[in-house]
Amino acid sequence: MIGISIATKWEYSATLDYFSIEDYERFGYPYGEYFIRTIDNTKLVFYSTGVRKVNGVGGNQYMISKFNLTKVIVAGTCAGIDDKFRSLDIFVPDKAVQYDCTVKEIEPFIKQSFIVNIDLSKYGNDFYNGTIGTSDKAVVMWKDYLELKKNEITIADTEAGAIAYICKKNDVECIIIKGISDFPTDERSSDKYESNIKQINVYIENTPKVMYKIFGEYLKRFI
Repeated sequence: MIGISIATKWEYSATLDYFSIEDYERFGYPYGEYFIRTIDNTKLVFYSTGVRKVNGVGGNQYMISKFNLTKVIVAGTCAGIDDKFRSLDIFVPDKAVQYDCTVKEIEPFIKQSFIVNIDLSKYGNDFYNGTIGTSDKAVVMWKDYLELKKNEITIADTEAGAIAYICKKNDVECIIIKGISDFPTDERSSDKYESNIKQINVYIENTPKVMYKIFGEYLKRFI
């Protein structure tokens, strides 16, 4: 069975809508809920985990063990970092890193032990890839955005790098499919709280568009 890992309530709500899931098809588990669908003769379990790394890792370890998953696809939104790209662009990263695991003042920004390289060779190359950076702290402040850009991070989120790491520990293939929902905005000359609210509103508006695009144009290719 293949797992489809979904973090936020907005992403999962869009998933329920896309697949027209009825209440009786939804099942609870300690980190959220899940439902099962068969696509192209492959059984998939779609599950919500909640946000940030602890929930992402815990939910995925639970599901890997419960369903003996052979592959995990992390589907969801991300913040855009590389400004060559635009909102709603979809990425399948070939590298996942965690960048909040070091003392930045005296250690490398990203330690080698927290880098997961993802082999995408069997899936072709006609899609955007790059490096996804993961931290428990969402990329909201402009200084954080500039730091990630300086370190050649393409997109950023709060769970995928940690999920890829735990999948590697379990010898389970991990594919990450993420769409840019928003870019951080320069809040230095404006009210920080108001700037953040505007960014959140953009995220909420774009999340269903991203999820529908992932499921409609990318999912079958990677199952």
